[in-house]
This record gives sequence, C-alpha cells and structure tokens, in this order.
Amino acid sequence: MADLAELGTFVTVARAGSFAEAARRLGLSPAMVGRRVQALEERYGARLVERTTRSLRLTDLGQEFLGKAAEILEAVDDLTEIAHPERGHLSGRIRLSGPATLGTRRLALIVARLSAQWPELFIELSLTDRKVDLIGEGFDLAVRVGQLRPSGLIARRVGTYRFACCASPAFLERHGNPISPNDLAGLRCVLNLNLQPRDRWPFRDKSGQPFPVEVRGALEINNDEAQRTAALDGAGVIYVPHHVVSEDLQAGRLVEVLADWPKPEMPIHAVHPSRRLVPRRVSALIEAIAEDLRND
Repeated sequence: MADLAELGTFVTVARAGSFAEAARRLGLSPAMVGRRVQALEERYGARLVERTTRSLRLTDLGQEFLGKAAEILEAVDDLTEIAHPERGHLSGRIRLSGPATLGTRRLALIVARLSAQWPELFIELSLTDRKVDLIGEGFDLAVRVGQLRPSGLIARRVGTYRFACCASPAFLERHGNPISPNDLAGLRCVLNLNLQPRDRWPFRDKSGQPFPVEVRGALEINNDEAQRTAALDGAGVIYVPHHVVSEDLQAGRLVEVLADWPKPEMPIHAVHPSRRLVPRRVSALIEAIAEDLRND
C-alpha cells in the first residue's frame, strides 16, 4: 500500500521540478525528500524520476503515476473535511499565488491574519506577475487581475482593481491642480511602464466613452511602489492602482486629481482547480480575500 508521505513528496517533487525546491516547500532536507521518492520507487518496482546532476524529469510511467497520486491525495483531503466537520476549524497547507503589487499591499496582510487566527493553518504565498500553472505547479489557489481566458478553472470574482491619479500636495501647490485630463499635458508625469502605451493614460468622459490623453515626463518606472515613492517626493503626477496609494490619500501625503473622471476598472478573481469538494481552508481564504477587497 502506498505511503501518503511518500506520495505527497513525489507529487511535490514533480511539481517543483527539483528535490531542493520540493524540500523547501515541505520543510524537509533534500536527503529526506530523495529517500522518500526512492522508497516509493522501490515499493512499486518502477523508475518514476530520471535524475541528472542539474535537473530531473518524470519518466512516462512517472507522468501517469503523478496523475493518480494527485487524485489520491485530493481524495484524502476530502475525507479529512468529512471526518472533521467542526464549523470554522481550519488546518493544513495552502499554496497561494498572487500578483506582486496586490500581494504586497493586501494579500500578505490577509494571509497573516488568517494564519494567526488558525495556528494549524500553513499558507505559502508566492508573488509573481506571471500566470502560474495551478495544477502543474501545485497551487491550491491564485488571485488574478483582469479578464480571465476560458479554462477548466473555477473562478469567483472577489474585488475590483481600480486606479488613481495623484500627486504630492507640494507638487500641486507649485504647478496647479488639473481640472481636465487634457491639463496633464502641461504637467510633469511619472510614466507607468505597466500601462500600454506608457504615454497614454486611460480615462472615460462623462458619457462613459474612452478618453485617453497623452502625458510626458522624465521618469519612466515599471514598479508601482517606486512610482509611489517618487510621487511622495514631488516628482510628478502618477497613475497607479488605488490600493498602492490609498493610505497616502487618507493621510494627505498624496492628493487624488481628476477624481471625477472615471478610469477603467479590472475584475479581481480567485481561481482554483475544479474539484468536487473544495477544502474548507481554501474556501475560508477565498472568503477572507473577498471580504478584505470588498472594502477597497
């Protein structure tokens, strides 16, 4: 009979792509990870992993074995949910992927609070603007900004990604407060390299029609936090996600301009692999994210 620890280690190795990364994810030594995979191979008398000095790959049998092993582990999770129906009890591990800026500003706080509330809950938060392969890389959940492409994933909208146009009080005192987006042409702006094109900021007119305006400036930055820092120092007007500057706006360190001119918004979704029974810990995390972003 298969040992669940061995199966779990094998699945983690296959998804991590290396023994070292699997060891980091599992909190084990690379030697222990290697012994568990070797024991699993000896138990079934089959080579599952081809090892080289620099990398590893699954054999054809290993690929087939991976699918079945993942199904078994998911079924065990389902049984745990059924066997421990205590309302609100959360335990186990969640691997969550999220975008860098939203993750730094919001997701990190959400998972920290949830983990503190439930000591038996372990959450691994991986921040990247790359769209990860949830199943292939072994993630339980991902938070994604923007329209979703058709896939077999289950998605729930948990928030709205809004933008703000703002500058420091000192900058506006020196250069004036724009009344219309067209006034930005006469102001120094910090160009956002995450916007395409970088020198055309999107607004909407009073009828809701797109109203892009050309802007210019000596600074071009691809990081939202760095743009915020530049604006606080009086470098110019910035166009960034609202959550990046929300605390600064409340404190008066930055002043929102052109607030009456609508800006495009993007949906925020929590997505997870399709499963018959979503673990309670994953459902609770989705709910915590939705509750937090609902207040934005």
